[in-house]
Amino acid sequence: MSPMSSMSNRQHRTLRRALVAAAATALLGTAATLPAAAAADRPAPAVVTGHAPTLVPESGVWDAAHHRFLLGSLRHGTVSAVGTDGSVRTLVDDPGTLTEIAGLRIDPLRHRILVTNLDNGIGERSGAATLGRLAGIGAYDLDTGRRLFYTDLAAVAADGGNHLANDIALGPDGTAYVTDSFAPVVYRVAPDGTASVLLRDQRLAAAPGSYGLNGIVYREGRLVLGKWDDGTLWQVPLRNPAALRRVEVSGGEALLHLDGLLGRPDGSIAGVTNAFFGSGRDAEVELRSDDHWRTARLTAVRPSADATPTAPVAGPAGSLYQLSGGLAAANSGHPTDTFTLRRI
Repeated sequence: MSPMSSMSNRQHRTLRRALVAAAATALLGTAATLPAAAAADRPAPAVVTGHAPTLVPESGVWDAAHHRFLLGSLRHGTVSAVGTDGSVRTLVDDPGTLTEIAGLRIDPLRHRILVTNLDNGIGERSGAATLGRLAGIGAYDLDTGRRLFYTDLAAVAADGGNHLANDIALGPDGTAYVTDSFAPVVYRVAPDGTASVLLRDQRLAAAPGSYGLNGIVYREGRLVLGKWDDGTLWQVPLRNPAALRRVEVSGGEALLHLDGLLGRPDGSIAGVTNAFFGSGRDAEVELRSDDHWRTARLTAVRPSADATPTAPVAGPAGSLYQLSGGLAAANSGHPTDTFTLRRI
């Protein structure tokens, strides 16, 4: 006699109920994973158009864990979560701390987003006491937007001068590196928020009335820095920051007003140039190097379909986007309610 045939009717019914419940649980568990999997498998849209009152995003990142873009607002000093359908909701709002946001970088190991804080005169929270003198970095939880730390980088510079924290690169150990557009300084910020000046060099100073250091990328123990005012590229070996050197770029005349930079998985660096203040051109550029960024070559220049792009932004499935958030309009006192992420 088999074990099943020796069971009573009640035992059979109990077993059947248990099997049905287990199957239902497994089915529900599978179903719960379907939306995320389906989202990850969807093709990257050609254009993401967002609408939010005077958001003026300057840069962004792709948050793969939540399948969304995160954009920093120059106007509101907030971080917005933006879906691939263009939907917008606020993730980070820290009005006692943040005035305007430029650079963003996700620290996936610590499940947080790092942002730079500045006052360029565009934000609603801009004030006479902080205009052109504010530089900071904050860390916020990726799920809740809760502040984890904030560090005053202008105080770390301790020179009493003008400051504007711009962009962030992240090293493999979680150390962040931040450029200053108004001072010839690169900051080093430990994972706990403790900061110091990595490099201060007058060759990185901005032209009078302009912006200097802007985009920054970590590459194999080095930093690659871009300067907006003259379009030059610089390399900083982290073991010896004093050995700062200019990168000789073939075709580099096209890099005037070089804004955001993004390291790509294939070792190249994507960037954008813009015609902010009139000169320069709105374009996406691609840079490559065969000698650890001692020299580089400009391998692509693609005219922008949108005015004043400010950053290349990674997207789903390895895609690349260009962000245009209406910087020129905001600077003229007429911020718009629309921004564009266009795949390139």
